[in-house]
Amino acid sequence: MRFTTTVLNNDKTATGIEIPASVVDGLGAGKRPKVYVTINDHTYRSSIAVMNGKFMVGISAENRAACHVIGGDVVDVEITVDNDVRRVDVPKELARALNADRAAKAKYEALSYSNQLRHALAVSTAKTEETRQRRLASVLAALQP
Repeated sequence: MRFTTTVLNNDKTATGIEIPASVVDGLGAGKRPKVYVTINDHTYRSSIAVMNGKFMVGISAENRAACHVIGGDVVDVEITVDNDVRRVDVPKELARALNADRAAKAKYEALSYSNQLRHALAVSTAKTEETRQRRLASVLAALQP
């Protein structure tokens, strides 16, 4: 489904778009479906959320850069239901650590896609080995029973 909207920016980090209720209804996948969002030829995965009674989809800093948008821009949006399985690419260091700790691995595998991704990105985006190891230890501590 296609529509035009304005990129909303509440502060430096909270950026998103409002999804018209008619679009959400037209998707036929409930009120909070997983979706593919395309803005300016860049497509990313997200989920529709309800905030203050409005249907919203966030646009991360990474996706804003890829879409070439900032708060206040008027954009054409294409949104479709995402029925594809969501799998996180687990960084090698995290995979090794999880394989060595069955309880942490079980807890990680029980997490939602978003929470698995949060942990994986914490490790994979570290710029130094010291930071990577510190984040890895933090992730493993969070996964303890």
